Amino acid sequence: MELKEGYKQTEVGVIPEDWEPQRIDSHASITTGAKNTQDRVDDGAYPFFVRSQKVERINSFSYEGEAVLTAGDGVGTGKVFHYINGRFDVHQRVYRISDFDNELSGKYFFFQFSTHFFDRIMSMTAKSSVDSVRMEMIAGMQIPLPPTKAEQEAIAEALSDADALIESLEQLIAKKRQIKQGAMQELLTGQKRLPGFSGEWEVKRLAKTATLKARIGWQGLTTAEYLESGDYYLVTGIDFLDGYIDWENCAFVEEPRYKQDKNIQLKQHDVLVTKDGTIGKVALVDELDKPATLNSGVFVIRPIGESFNPEFFYYLLCSEVFIEFLEQLSAGSTINHLYQKDFVTFVYKAPATIEEQTAIAEILSDMDAEIAALETKLAKARQVKQGMMQELLTGKIRLIQREDSHA
Repeated sequence: MELKEGYKQTEVGVIPEDWEPQRIDSHASITTGAKNTQDRVDDGAYPFFVRSQKVERINSFSYEGEAVLTAGDGVGTGKVFHYINGRFDVHQRVYRISDFDNELSGKYFFFQFSTHFFDRIMSMTAKSSVDSVRMEMIAGMQIPLPPTKAEQEAIAEALSDADALIESLEQLIAKKRQIKQGAMQELLTGQKRLPGFSGEWEVKRLAKTATLKARIGWQGLTTAEYLESGDYYLVTGIDFLDGYIDWENCAFVEEPRYKQDKNIQLKQHDVLVTKDGTIGKVALVDELDKPATLNSGVFVIRPIGESFNPEFFYYLLCSEVFIEFLEQLSAGSTINHLYQKDFVTFVYKAPATIEEQTAIAEILSDMDAEIAALETKLAKARQVKQGMMQELLTGKIRLIQREDSHA
């Protein structure tokens, strides 16, 4: 492949002509920590980095300054990275890369190191996987360096801004979820009433207010009949995603399997609950662009007449009310099947009018829509960052113009 003018092929890939691959140990020191996990406390003053995404706390620190950390072995080897600039401590099997010289920006190094670590390590071994990483492997790893620290810092700043946007969206989503949980607790128990509604809520029993249907046994249906494409969805418990159906990853079945049982042919507004495996997972059929049926591990719940608003009941099943019911069924033990004879004993309280149930469901649905919009924005921000990394860390886009030596 012909190289673009101003670029060259190196062992770390195609980079600008004025960038150079450099060994890590030429610009930083690499050491391991000394602490063990027994030193952690619940409310420590300093972060304690261990061999996972989780950061513990500790009441003392051994290090202060700028460092990049990665796991030496165990779960997450080569995939867990942290950047810190402050006081901290690390586990004895965590590598600390620090003392960056004047030619290397620590934050720029973090982005290069964490992005390309695994590929660089795999190029050093003939194994198909890496169980542990030796210090000399990190030391000999090469990363491409722009000629000036100012350019490195400009790249790091741009990527840090992208990270800050992602973090702010994650925090906002977490906050919105907490607000929704609080609203569910108040609205679904009658602690807070919406304007214009009054009167006592009614105590209802599922057996009297709903029909529960599921595929009877497997009806001969085998996993060999699960198709990658088709005209008839087959919904299983693993297709439940954040309370809705992940249609993009659903399997399909042939038409005879769909027509085999009319009771489990899905309709919009159906409420679904898993009854095998991880029991009590809930999903709402809020859209349906193709016919769909169920496997044997899912109940479909429909109101008898106008006994309840399906969306209201869906949110009720997503709340602590249903969780407490399942806990009472299990009585402290693990249960792997939700029997219909037990499920129909579920007792719940609901507004006497469909209008109030609908109003509550609409408020919670609006909250879900807001969270979904933020999650879409977050996914886009992550995609943008990935694109930025691909362009900036290879020099395809330069944030600082190359200085002309004749200027």
